[in-house]
Amino acid sequence: MLKFIELMFEKALWSGRFVVVVAVVASMAAAFAIFYMATVDVIYLVGHMLHYADPMLDVASRKAIHDETITHVVEVVDGYLLATFMLIFSLGMYELFVSDIDEARGTKASSKILVIESLDDLKARLAKVILMILIVTLFEEALKLDLASTLDLLYLGGGIALIGVALYFTHKAEAHGKDGEETANH
Repeated sequence: MLKFIELMFEKALWSGRFVVVVAVVASMAAAFAIFYMATVDVIYLVGHMLHYADPMLDVASRKAIHDETITHVVEVVDGYLLATFMLIFSLGMYELFVSDIDEARGTKASSKILVIESLDDLKARLAKVILMILIVTLFEEALKLDLASTLDLLYLGGGIALIGVALYFTHKAEAHGKDGEETANH
């Protein structure tokens, strides 16, 4: 009787992992919503840019459209990166807690974005996307920055240098991980 209760309890515990499906569906919905919003932004951006070629525009107005367009493009890239983050998160959570995505196995694209074997794999993939979002956000803010002093320029340069260091260590860690896999496979 005690073994039966233990067996039923463990079955209930193991089935509890399916609550992750709620997060998977919600994250996927959020990804689709952000993809939709970013795409709508692109459509309006293209419509707004059509005025850029108007020969009646003065230099200041053309510069304003140019600056706004660059800022909007960066915002769109940021939106697509965030949507990608949500997509990777939802697919990764599904693969970790529910089941492998059979449709993805063996495809060329899945080896690049899926095949999440552990929480560390998921964290590593998400960290790369977060780093890209931070880079795009810094770029977006740098476009708006009013460099009034040498110190402002120094801060901007320092931020860019820190991004370079972060990218260096990210690539170094990735290369180290691949070297470790090759050593383990031989």
